[in-house]
Amino acid sequence: MKNVLRLLKHAKPYWWLLVITGISLLMITALNLAAPLIVMRLTDILTQLATNKQAYTDIRKLALILVLLYVSRAVFTFFYRYLSHVAAWKLVADMRIIVYNHLQKLSLSYYHDKQTGQLMSRTVNDTANFELLIAHAAPDLITNLLILAGVTIILFVIHPILALLTLIPVPLLIYSGFFFSKKVLPFFRTVQSALAELNAILQDNFSGMREIQVFNQQKKEKERVAKHAYQYVKAMLRALKLSALFHPTVEMGTSFGTVIVVGFGGYLALQGTLSVSDIIGFLMYLSLFYQPIATLARVTEDMQNAIASAERVFAIIDTEPEIKDAKDAIELKSAVGRITFENVYFHYEQDLPVLNNISFSVQPGEMVALVGPTGVGKTTIISLLARFYDPVAGNIYLDDYNLKDITLASLRNQISIVLQDIFLFNGTIAENIAYGTKGCTPAEIIKAAQIAKADEFIQELPDGYDTYIGERGIKLSGGQKQRLSIARAVLRNTPILILDEATAAVDVETEAKIQQAIQELAGTRTIIVIAHRLSTVKRANQILVLEEGQIVERGTHGELIRQNGLYKKLCDVQFQTFEE
Repeated sequence: MKNVLRLLKHAKPYWWLLVITGISLLMITALNLAAPLIVMRLTDILTQLATNKQAYTDIRKLALILVLLYVSRAVFTFFYRYLSHVAAWKLVADMRIIVYNHLQKLSLSYYHDKQTGQLMSRTVNDTANFELLIAHAAPDLITNLLILAGVTIILFVIHPILALLTLIPVPLLIYSGFFFSKKVLPFFRTVQSALAELNAILQDNFSGMREIQVFNQQKKEKERVAKHAYQYVKAMLRALKLSALFHPTVEMGTSFGTVIVVGFGGYLALQGTLSVSDIIGFLMYLSLFYQPIATLARVTEDMQNAIASAERVFAIIDTEPEIKDAKDAIELKSAVGRITFENVYFHYEQDLPVLNNISFSVQPGEMVALVGPTGVGKTTIISLLARFYDPVAGNIYLDDYNLKDITLASLRNQISIVLQDIFLFNGTIAENIAYGTKGCTPAEIIKAAQIAKADEFIQELPDGYDTYIGERGIKLSGGQKQRLSIARAVLRNTPILILDEATAAVDVETEAKIQQAIQELAGTRTIIVIAHRLSTVKRANQILVLEEGQIVERGTHGELIRQNGLYKKLCDVQFQTFEE
């Protein structure tokens, strides 16, 4: 119940709704308990017509009371059903926001072995099950326990011995309830896990639909989706099989109580120790007595489902970010742009080093280029600078401040990054360029697009800057997306600009224009460029050549050519290939 209590704490803003719901449940319970008393009174009147001269008046009064009772019950039922759902769905929305916000805080390493579909399932599907707990399971539990207590008292008032006899099946029902609860929870855990796996497969396939069609893998992917779809069904049917066994067991147990009342109660009536109205009342209350026990079976099922979901949701919330602000971290208002790497070591996995003793400095306004073969750690260096990860050893400084001493938000406000893998949002071109920049004007957006050489193709689109580009910018070419990403970084106007293969997806003519734009920005901010096209880095103030996670050469283009080392070899291969 630990996770259930945690969930109720999150529902604290809506406790006033739950209090009204609780009062409504009390009133509904009282009205339900009153109805059989009226029927018992009616039975007494009908069995004593010969001696009761006010029978018709009494019946009219009873009818009026019943009308008031049923109207009142309808009103309180509305309050209970509606307000409990208001509280439940608002809690669901809150929990979804909490989970999403926490996922935003988690370090990138958390996502290395996580599938997007699984995280979406926990954020959307698992939290939806909390509605079962707040709007159904918890109110039903309270109502049924109150009815159970009230009916038990009334049954003992009517006839103690008969009441004791009706309790005979109760231990069996309670035991079966605990047995069911213990057995069904693992199945519901499996159900939620299988649903997450199905969502993960679907999300991957929707994102990779072009590749599926290009490689003619429709049949294979259909079989993969079918496999996970049936795994989910299989897990669900296991849980439902237990449920299908449990519910008839409860119903059978409750029917034994009715048999006892009919048999022994009928005998007592024949003996004259129990009136007809008491027998009828006893039977009516007995149905109310066993109904909560039967309902508790469904409540148990709903609670187990919600508990299984809560475990998965709180597993995310309880995950601590690896990268977070230090307690005394400062807020850096505006950096000059001086960057220093001092004996930095890093690995993603133990015994697989990525960076080995990296040291270099970049002065404000300088342009430094990182070059080298694929997989030598160039992108890792900028990931460390943006503090997506922390070094295993060594230190990184910005304006003489250790990055660990700066708040993450203020650090990243100093940096604009154009990544090789471009991500654009499903919105307009203007919205994507302005993403990350508050209060920018249309004129500033256009200016940034002009610097990135994107204004030309934007003006040719039917709606210009108001053109919707689709999910991940699917309506644009690779080069167009690259230029929008550069415009987005330019508009932020931060002291540090990082270009990770910024010209990889553009043609030679556009590359030349972007190089010209980058050169115009040189001197106004610190620029770090990662490029396989070495023509991009010729004018860099400093070129760092990496091999196997180490800086093996450094200098300007001319200096490195004269050294006749790895950089010269890379240039010869690339320019020779270009000429061919």
